[in-house]
Amino acid sequence: MRAIEVKTSRDIREFLMLPVRLYKNHPHWIQPLNKDIEWVFDPKKNKFFSHGECIRWILQNDAGETIGRVAAFIDNKLLNKGNDQPTGGMGFFECIHDQKAAFMLFDLCKEWLQARNVEAMDGPINFGPRDRWWGLLIEGYNLEPNYQCNYNFQYYKDFFEAYGFQVYFYQLTYGRKMMEPLSDKLWHKFEVVAEDPDYTFDYYRSGNLDKLADDIRSVYNRAWAKRGETPELSQMQARNMVKQMKPVMDKHLVWFGYYKGEPISFFISIPELNQIFKHLGGKLNFWGKLKFVWHQWRKTSKKAFGILFGIVPEHHGKGVDGGMILGFRKLMQEEYLRYEDYEFGWIGDFNPKMMRVSEQVQTRIVKRHATYRKLFDETKPFKRMPIIG
Repeated sequence: MRAIEVKTSRDIREFLMLPVRLYKNHPHWIQPLNKDIEWVFDPKKNKFFSHGECIRWILQNDAGETIGRVAAFIDNKLLNKGNDQPTGGMGFFECIHDQKAAFMLFDLCKEWLQARNVEAMDGPINFGPRDRWWGLLIEGYNLEPNYQCNYNFQYYKDFFEAYGFQVYFYQLTYGRKMMEPLSDKLWHKFEVVAEDPDYTFDYYRSGNLDKLADDIRSVYNRAWAKRGETPELSQMQARNMVKQMKPVMDKHLVWFGYYKGEPISFFISIPELNQIFKHLGGKLNFWGKLKFVWHQWRKTSKKAFGILFGIVPEHHGKGVDGGMILGFRKLMQEEYLRYEDYEFGWIGDFNPKMMRVSEQVQTRIVKRHATYRKLFDETKPFKRMPIIG
């Protein structure tokens, strides 16, 4: 076997096509968009290159066939942040069912990181935002992956743990059938808030996207910013978020709570994109875009995906969550009968508060990913991700 650093267009194609060959007979895997994978490794597009570096390899057997791939990276902003030792990352791991090949790929990452004075590596993670390509799937193999979420063979878990990786934290995806009933507790909350006419709840009927961005920013900054390490959302960031949502946004999934006409809560979801992208074969070229528009028009996606939930602190404990969620329920279960399934973006098991928020909507854990950590000096004590308040 020999490892080849990915540099040429042929190497890139092998890197992209290996999983297509590995999962060709697998019913639940969905091919990611090539452009999404290549964005990670493009210094002109991925801003993480301004404070980090990465490398990737393919692994070939003696016959010249590609049998594995992996990437390693350093984010200098996170290298020592919250860690007892400098910690890098590895990801985009794919491999045939061969432990020797898998360990060779892990060794490539370890040696590259050690040469840069790194003492541990997390994986499989992303050289980019945490909501993309993060964690190894260890439960939920019978379900299709959500957009930019990892899906992998069950035997990968054995490879990681045999090499010495330990679970740093679990990533939990909560889900439910859209038509399932909600808890009596939410109904009670709704009854309480319904007695106050100053509270109203509705989906976003206006076509004013700038106002939508401003309302999201207003609630987000009061509900989440300055709590823990969550930064404030700028006006530009909020408007860019809405701009990115616009091509796929379904206004019936964008809910707000208002007090005297001012936004005080949100419950924002979008149609799950992989339910469309699975028809594109990894390509968003001219024909891919036509297919995308066609499936959007046909409303192919029957799964809604939750991306934001929040209530400003001064309205906690007043039944706002019940009012907002039951308004959403009435629309989805009685009038707008498009969606069959609902899932949230992953929540770390270090965040019990958000776990409770998900459980309020009568969801259950449907997928579990693991973010692993490998200490290069195994005599050092291993610590899991600390719980946040």
